[in-house]
Amino acid sequence: MESLLYKILKSKKGISPILATLLLIVIAVAAVIVTYAWVMTFTSTQTQQAGAVLSVVNKYFNSTSPKTVEITLLNSGTADAKIADVYVGTSATSLVKQSAVTYNPSTKIVGANGKSIIITITYNWQSGTRYYFNIVTEAGQQVPFNEQPS
Repeated sequence: MESLLYKILKSKKGISPILATLLLIVIAVAAVIVTYAWVMTFTSTQTQQAGAVLSVVNKYFNSTSPKTVEITLLNSGTADAKIADVYVGTSATSLVKQSAVTYNPSTKIVGANGKSIIITITYNWQSGTRYYFNIVTEAGQQVPFNEQPS
């Protein structure tokens, strides 16, 4: 005589092995697609950031009124970079975002392969004081430097 527990377990129906296999395949394919999309987005973002190689090639402190600082930034990389913000301060830890900034070209884009941009900051600087600068691109790349006008 069969036990009651055995009868209950025997009467339960599960999903068929074919349906279970198909379900596992669908879940695995979905996981691969999501992972592929994330990796491609991450890789393209990192490649674009690495493609812009920015360097300061000229700094000029203009003493005529209003006083300005003119910075020439060169991109020797293979990707364009767009300037987002410019910071100036008297120490590396006390930088202030500047609002009186003009760009040439006005698009704020430093073209790839040797193109440059001239950034002009209206700033009341003093001779003999060291100033710290940080130029930040939209991709998050930073170009920090410091200079002491004579």
